[in-house]
Amino acid sequence: MNLFDVLSLIGGLALFLFGMNIMGQGLERSAGSKLKTILEKLTSNPFKGFLLGLVVTAVIQSSSATTVMVVGFVNSGVMTLRQAIGIIMGANVGTTVTSWLLSLNAIEGDSILMKLLKPTSFSPILALIGVILYMSAKNSKKKDIGTILLGFAILMTGMDGMSDAVSGLKHVPEFANILTMFSNPILGVLAGAALTAIIQSSSASVGILQALASTGTVTYSSAIPIILGQNIGTCVTAMLSSVGTNRNARRAAAVHLYFNIIGTTVFLLGFYALHALIRFPFYSLPIDELGIAQVHTVFNLTCTVVMLPLSRLLEKLAYLTIREEKDKQDQFQLLDERLMVTPSIAIRQCKLLTMDMTALARESMLKAMDTVSDFKEEDAALVAENEKMVDVYEDRLGTYLVKLSSQRISAEDSHEISKLLHSISDIERISDHALSIAIIARSMAEKGIRFSEQGQAEFRVITDAVREVLSITEQCFDADDPVQALRVEPLEQVVDYLSDTLRARHIQRLQEGACSVEHGLVFTDLLSDYRRVSDHCSNIAAAVIQLQHDCYDTHQYLGSVKKNNQDFDRLYRSYMAQFPLPQ
Repeated sequence: MNLFDVLSLIGGLALFLFGMNIMGQGLERSAGSKLKTILEKLTSNPFKGFLLGLVVTAVIQSSSATTVMVVGFVNSGVMTLRQAIGIIMGANVGTTVTSWLLSLNAIEGDSILMKLLKPTSFSPILALIGVILYMSAKNSKKKDIGTILLGFAILMTGMDGMSDAVSGLKHVPEFANILTMFSNPILGVLAGAALTAIIQSSSASVGILQALASTGTVTYSSAIPIILGQNIGTCVTAMLSSVGTNRNARRAAAVHLYFNIIGTTVFLLGFYALHALIRFPFYSLPIDELGIAQVHTVFNLTCTVVMLPLSRLLEKLAYLTIREEKDKQDQFQLLDERLMVTPSIAIRQCKLLTMDMTALARESMLKAMDTVSDFKEEDAALVAENEKMVDVYEDRLGTYLVKLSSQRISAEDSHEISKLLHSISDIERISDHALSIAIIARSMAEKGIRFSEQGQAEFRVITDAVREVLSITEQCFDADDPVQALRVEPLEQVVDYLSDTLRARHIQRLQEGACSVEHGLVFTDLLSDYRRVSDHCSNIAAAVIQLQHDCYDTHQYLGSVKKNNQDFDRLYRSYMAQFPLPQ
């Protein structure tokens, strides 16, 4: 093996890894959120979880990606640890599909059919179709199919290049001697684990082993421990992914590691015990690509058959390793970046946090309005504390949603992200106005400012109207109900009418000398905050309605909803009757 063979090997390996990567990405995008959202429809039945993990991994061609996804689900609370165990086991079996695809290189025969089945025959055709689809198709799904075909063709070309580059090794005695070392089970397992840990893909490391096996110098005795070690090495990706997560997510990564370590130990003990008794005839024979695919599959199926009934023991072992302590509760763990590969689930987590944010802002506003008539320092402090928390919500949610919007997402998911981004800004502003009201109320209490009986009666009416608009807005946003959202704008118009009328009455009292300027400033500032709160409620309702139709134009919505709209007029008159001002 000379320098040019080494360069060919490096080039083949690079093409192989690149092809596997882009094929996996294409498969993942083509699968879409529908395939991945089945992961949230789980039961505690490990067998169902196993089937789900098998299917998802077979589709996206990466057990590491599936396991990292599972760690994210457990970390964000979408999935329990018990549900994750079955999926992790299924992922190990699903990853064997790649080795079977690569074993097609071992097909031999002189007939046209057998020659056509060899990847070197059909890969160029797939590459041509893939290029045409990728370059000409405007439909994203067709582009994804083109990416898959291109990735597969590049992968197979890289595999063929690696096989050609190492073909001369069969005449090198030193290479055979090195492989003999790996007949030692411990060395073989360590070598397989190290290779997989470095390249972060058991499928890729199995492919490299298959390329070496094409030389005819790799025996079953050397290959079996390496294959088993490769399954342990693939756990590194999930372990790294679990850094910084909560305890259950770290336990999920630990289960993945324990499953492979225990499975490898049991399989090795059973295999070598049987070999000592009956002497397997294939033990010292050369293994080919098909043989490696078979061993890889038999090992993973055996581990699953042995370990699936013992899933509860794996769970207990994970709990013993990572002991239960009181985790500091962090509601923002729902915004796990691992979930971005499943946008629909990530959006659902964002919606849950936005609903919490809405409830917090509404609580602040209600407390703030209470302080106007009955000031309590603890209520004002709570409003200030909530306002800081709402600011954090806006910052964390906004950052996460912007990142999420850059992913390949469906039109429906895009609409939901737009709605959330529009709404969190208005929700935060409601909290700001609540703090402003609480500050005004504190100033009133310190200066002994108190409205007249007439002023208090008038203010109770607009306060009740704002309470109602807040309640309806929260309900329509949480339920994503455009019908309920249509009730907000007529009530917002009533709040505007009340604000204008109360301001006019206040000016009249100023002119008559029945009200001081200081009282008047406080009164108008409060009215301004109340009015702005109802405006932000109107914006949130508009987002719920408008983004159902793939657009967001508040002015257009407000113009259309008021113009010759009998339902709007009916609701407006109803609210006017519900919130009459005292004469």
